[in-house]
Amino acid sequence: MELLKSNEVERMNVGASHTAKEIAQQPRLWNETKEILLFNRDRILSFLKGIENKHEQIRIILTGAGTSAFVGDTVLPHLKQIINNKKLVVESIATTNIVSNPYSYLNKDIPTIMISFARSGNSPESLAAIHLGEQIITEFYGIIFTCNQDGLLALKKKDDKKHLVIYMPEEANDQGFAMTSSFTTMLLSVLLLFHVEQIHKWEKTLDELIQAGLSIISKSEQSIRELAASNFSKVVYLGSGVFEGLAREASLKLLELTGGTIPSTFDTSLGFRHGPKSILDKETVVFVFLSCNAYTRQYDLDILEEIYGEHNRGKVVAISSVKDEVAESYSDLFFHVDLPNINEDILLSFPYILYAQTFAMYKSINLGFSPDNPSPSGVVNRVVKGVTIHPLMDEMKNGGNES
Repeated sequence: MELLKSNEVERMNVGASHTAKEIAQQPRLWNETKEILLFNRDRILSFLKGIENKHEQIRIILTGAGTSAFVGDTVLPHLKQIINNKKLVVESIATTNIVSNPYSYLNKDIPTIMISFARSGNSPESLAAIHLGEQIITEFYGIIFTCNQDGLLALKKKDDKKHLVIYMPEEANDQGFAMTSSFTTMLLSVLLLFHVEQIHKWEKTLDELIQAGLSIISKSEQSIRELAASNFSKVVYLGSGVFEGLAREASLKLLELTGGTIPSTFDTSLGFRHGPKSILDKETVVFVFLSCNAYTRQYDLDILEEIYGEHNRGKVVAISSVKDEVAESYSDLFFHVDLPNINEDILLSFPYILYAQTFAMYKSINLGFSPDNPSPSGVVNRVVKGVTIHPLMDEMKNGGNES
């Protein structure tokens, strides 16, 4: 049974009604996301240009919690590459860091746009990070990408002239425990935001990504299912540049959907040797996201070859944009998405993450969990609970009472 192509009854029988649907719907939602950004193009340009014309320098903070934070982590290397002026500085900082240490991350004197990513918009840190920005920063603005029009974030900021609220497709408000379609739609939204003036030029490329996604769902699901059913106790995801953030998200998906029973980690292709490689043994599956950049790809292939040559290792899985005999010879399982015309790794993030999401779902089922609710005890929740937001007091900003 291949759940991404199965019916509702079959998905319900294994507790994956929402998760399987939300993984499978992503290629369609990518097209809907593009249409949303097209519809909002003039509104976005007016908002951004109004801020740019007012300030000589602008700081942009990409923020969210958990998977929403990893949206920023994934897209950041690409944005740093395309923004080659001194006026804009882009950073990715989780709301959890901003809320707990606001004066370490927020600068009163630098005009700031906080771009917030939120599936529900109800996580306590989401609104708190914005409130702290408003309290601390003299010239503060916000852009909110949310999957929930009825969330606190959307409701409180939709009429604020210093904020721009953009809603993701309604179906991107994942009902399953783990964020899947919400992750990729928000990632695509922020990517298109920074290319919004030329958004029409991206339509052919997005069509190629959509077809690649549909092909993965159609042709690769059985192989991923078989891999998930094999014996292993640990998983590592490796990637360079934008794929470091993607590897972190892939690692979290497995940890979440297996209820923490399969320890997973992530690193860069070069960084893995510096200690983290200690995790490697016969019980460890290693995934390597291969860059399409010829220079960077050399380092990905080097670590792929090195791990494949180890005697005490588990299966090695390579994911590539193109057919590659060298990479295939250094892997036990080789996937390629057949996108030879794609020359930006950030674009490959969309089909690549489908493999990791599907793998995590099937391992969850294999271990007897329900992917839709892998933590029935409530140790962790779909929308985080138990967070107390403490009021900010000036006398505490240096860590204690200054009087």
